[in-house]
Amino acid sequence: MEITPTELTGACLITPVRKYDERGFFARTFCSDELATHGLETEFVQHSISQSRTRATIRGLHFQKHPHAETKIVRCLRGAIWDVIVDLRPDSSTYCRWQAFELTEDNRLQLYIPKGFAHGFQTLCSDAEVQYVISSFYAPDAASGVRFNDPLLGIKWPLPAAAMSDRDRSWPDFNHDGMIRLTPA
Repeated sequence: MEITPTELTGACLITPVRKYDERGFFARTFCSDELATHGLETEFVQHSISQSRTRATIRGLHFQKHPHAETKIVRCLRGAIWDVIVDLRPDSSTYCRWQAFELTEDNRLQLYIPKGFAHGFQTLCSDAEVQYVISSFYAPDAASGVRFNDPLLGIKWPLPAAAMSDRDRSWPDFNHDGMIRLTPA
């Protein structure tokens, strides 16, 4: 595995290193030793998958508040997504900045998203499947989000939104002055 920092502090892209032979290839997609060597989370208690039927579906922007803040590793198993992360950690040098990555079934990239980030994605094709490994159990009372088209964040989505849950559509704009802490002070 190759672990490459992104422009946002603490977030990384994980690239599987493929070893080819006459049968095809083999690649490691998770190694707690390699993650620990880079100072990254190694314990993931929940694995989830989502399937989106329609091209241009938006899921997010989601996060869980402290003490249930979560680290995620996300990858696209089928199709392609435009994966967006937003740094919501007030003490971070990349606070309120966002970055997007194209994750596809072909490039097999994984995105490591630390605690204190909002996460969402838009499907670039129909029938996209996304896998998440998550460091904290889902806590409904800690679940929160930010609206996908918040003017303060200014995220550039590649397609007009085709499908979205009512919940995701109704998240409030991000108010950094009244921000609920995602991680301990």
